[in-house]
Formats: sequence, structure tokens, C-alpha cells
Amino acid sequence: MKHLLLILEPVIWLLFGAGLALGTMLLTGFVLVVGLAIPMGIVPPEALNYERAYGLASSFIGRVILLALIALPLWKGAHHVRSLALDFGGAERDGAVGSLLYLAAAGVSVLGIIAVVGL
Repeated sequence: MKHLLLILEPVIWLLFGAGLALGTMLLTGFVLVVGLAIPMGIVPPEALNYERAYGLASSFIGRVILLALIALPLWKGAHHVRSLALDFGGAERDGAVGSLLYLAAAGVSVLGIIAVVGL
């Protein structure tokens, strides 16, 4: 299993890096808008009403962005938890832990694809 993880390492790092960038830029901006700008009155609450959000999410570009917001941070989190397990002396079970974490990230990503396509 460790050999398979080494073969897939470039793909995993690509997903990890994309999740890191996406989480840093887009999710931070979302939290700032929803958590600060709307309560402070800088952005009107109608900017995030259901019809507008659904209209954005049901377009092709909106679906791609929504899928990226769901799937990529999962891969980032899986890679961080794998690294944490390695830091705590889990090198002998890295193959099993890494496989389990990346399989979970892939499974939830597939569920995200199903949910986004079903919009």
C-alpha cells in the first residue's frame, strides 16, 4: 500500500495545494463577508438570499466552484492528518493511515460530486 501512495504522491500534493489555496482565499473571504460584513451592515443581507445563491450554484461555473469548495479542503485535511500521524511516530502504519484518509477524502468527494450534479 505504501508503494501505491508513493506513486500517487504528485496527485495528492496537487489536491493538497489546491485545497490549501482555496481554503486560504475563498473560504476566508466567505467567513469575513458572512461573519463580519453582513452583521456590520457593509453588505446587504439580500446579497445572500436563497434565489441568488441557488442561481449561482446551479450554473456551470457555480457548480465547479461549489465542488471545489467541498472536495479540495477534504484533501488538504486528509494530508494534514496523515502528516500529524507521521509526526507522532506512525511511520510503520503510514500506508494504512494514509490509504484510509485518502480513501475517505475520495469517498466524500464523490458524494460531493453527486450532490452538486443533483442541484
